[in-house]
Amino acid sequence: MEKLLEVKDLYVSFDTHGGEVHAVRGVNFELEKGETLAIVGESGSGKSVTSKALMGLIPNPPGRIKNGAILFDGRDLTKLAEKDMQGIRGKEVAMIFQDPMTSLNPTMTVGNQIMEGLRKHQKMNQGDAHARAKELLALVGIPNPEVRVNQYPHQFSGGMRQRVVIAMALACNPRLLIADEPTTALDVTIQAQILELMKDIQKKTDAGIIFITHDLGVVANVADRVAVMYAGKIVEVGTVDEIFYDPKHPYTWGLLASMPSPDGTDEELYAIPGTPPDLIKPPKGDAFAARNPQAMKIDFEIEPPMFQVSHTHYAATWLLHPNAPKIEAPEMIQNRIRQMKAGNRNG
Repeated sequence: MEKLLEVKDLYVSFDTHGGEVHAVRGVNFELEKGETLAIVGESGSGKSVTSKALMGLIPNPPGRIKNGAILFDGRDLTKLAEKDMQGIRGKEVAMIFQDPMTSLNPTMTVGNQIMEGLRKHQKMNQGDAHARAKELLALVGIPNPEVRVNQYPHQFSGGMRQRVVIAMALACNPRLLIADEPTTALDVTIQAQILELMKDIQKKTDAGIIFITHDLGVVANVADRVAVMYAGKIVEVGTVDEIFYDPKHPYTWGLLASMPSPDGTDEELYAIPGTPPDLIKPPKGDAFAARNPQAMKIDFEIEPPMFQVSHTHYAATWLLHPNAPKIEAPEMIQNRIRQMKAGNRNG
């Protein structure tokens, strides 16, 4: 497959009154053309900051990319001037934000908002841009596009507004689409429709997709690979099956355990104990150690490297060291994995 994006040793920090927040700390990943990579983790894990860095949207000040490279088609986006990024943003790389109401201008028709990108990047005239806007609304499943193109955001439901935002992102046929929590504010029925829409669009355009979410359950039927983030780092990465059916990092165990069971038999939901660390003063060793019931002495002293499980599966946990004691995932996690496998077979 053709490599579309490569992120190398990315560090992003923000200056605050309390000190420097080390929001992203040495992130590495790749994305192939036509592939979907899901980045999952709790709020504050660095997912959205990573996505904004890819778009060149880190406000400076107070934020800055301290180190690393973002190679898109071989070009390092971190080295480009803002004027050059404006030629890439929206045209080559586009983003779907979490809340459509913050992405849409209430004083403009949705058609004019879609047409902005077409006229800027594609140099279309008014008539061609208007026709293309109607085509895009139809593509994302909005009925009566010839009428809806002249309506305003408040005349659309939440799910339809999110479809408009997707249409705007797709307007210039980007090769990389970043979806930052695109279904969080939607009910489960609309959520499923939006996810199915994104899969369908990817088949038609062969775009690479980075899907940002805190909900592992959302990515099961969307992603090809999953990267699990915690405290500004990727702690495990693998195919969907490897992450769901053979997880190795205790944090991934906790995320899986906190998902509702497929059969709805949970009496109560599991919650990972404790809270994420203060990234003004990142902890020594494994950042998850304080919340990890399986933590060993070394976890509090030395940060674990990425251990290779397979050619596609890596995890940063000392449990994978050859000299580590053989600790299996807790029974709760093993039961959840068995439930998911059974549900997958039955589905």
